[in-house]
Amino acid sequence: MASSGAAGRAGEGGGTDVTDESADETRERAGDSGDGGTGLPPSIEAAWGLRTRPTKGRKPGLSLARIVDTAVTIAATEGLPAVSMGRIAKKLGVSPMSLYRYVAAKDELYVLMQEAIIGDPPALPAPGTDWRTAMAEWAWEMRRICYRNLWALRIPISSPPATPRMVAWWEWGLVALEGTRLDWSEKLSVILMVNGHVRHEATLMADLAAAVEASGRSAEAVLAGYGHTLQRLADPARFPSVAEMLAAGVMDVPEEPESPDHEFVFGLERMLDGIDLLVRDRGGDRGVGGGPGGRGGEKGAEPVA
Repeated sequence: MASSGAAGRAGEGGGTDVTDESADETRERAGDSGDGGTGLPPSIEAAWGLRTRPTKGRKPGLSLARIVDTAVTIAATEGLPAVSMGRIAKKLGVSPMSLYRYVAAKDELYVLMQEAIIGDPPALPAPGTDWRTAMAEWAWEMRRICYRNLWALRIPISSPPATPRMVAWWEWGLVALEGTRLDWSEKLSVILMVNGHVRHEATLMADLAAAVEASGRSAEAVLAGYGHTLQRLADPARFPSVAEMLAAGVMDVPEEPESPDHEFVFGLERMLDGIDLLVRDRGGDRGVGGGPGGRGGEKGAEPVA
C-alpha cells in the first residue's frame, strides 16, 4: 500500500505502467501525436503521462504531484468534502487559479487521488497457485487499501478503471484466474464481484464505526441498545423469525469479542465457494501459469522512470 507520497508518481504521469513501456511508447499506443490529441479524459492523460506540463506562468515548486499529494493529505485528515481547489491552494501558498493549469476539475483530481493511494499491487502469485488462494490474496490486499483510505470510498465510481495502477490491479486479478477455464467475461465478473464485496464491507464498517463514535457510547452498548429496541418493537406474531433470532441471543453482547474480520471473511468465503462451483463446472483449475500465455510469478508492475 502506498502512502500519500505516491502521488509523486501518479501525479507526474510516472505511475505504474503494466507494459513497462516508455512514456513515448505509451503516447504512441494512445494515438497521441504529441499535441495532446489523444481524445482521452484529461485525468487519464495526466495519469499516464500523456499531457504536456505547463511552462508559461508556472509557479516555482508547484507541480501536479504536489497538488495531488496535498489533496490526499486534506482528505485523509479532514475528509473528502474538505477537498477543494481553494483549500489546496491555501495549503500550497498559491492562488486557486494557478491550480487549473495542472488539473481542470475536481472530478479529474479525484481520479488522480485514487491512483496515488491505491499503490502498486504485490508481485504476481507464484506459478501453480490455485485461483482461490490468489483471489483471496487480491481481496485482502484491496481491503487493506480501503481501510487505510476510507475517505476514498466516498468518491463516486463514474467509469471503469483506466489509470496505470488500477489497470495493474486488474491484470493481477486476471492472472489469478488464468488457470481456470472461465471466459474473459466471467473472469471480469469475478473480479467485479469480489471488489464489490471488499468495498461494501469497508463502507459498511466505516459507517457503523462513525455512528458508534457519534453516539458517544461503546460498540457493545450500541449493539445491546439496538437489540433491546427490536425486542420492544418486533411483535412475535408479526415478525416470528425476528423474535426467534432475538430470543437466541444474537444481539446480546458476546462474552468473547468477535473478530473484526468476521463478516468480511464469511462473505468472501461464501462468494468464493460459489465461484468454485462455476470453475469446477468449466473443467477445474490448472493454477497460475497453467493457462494459455500464463505468466505467473513475474514481478509486479514497475513505475516508468
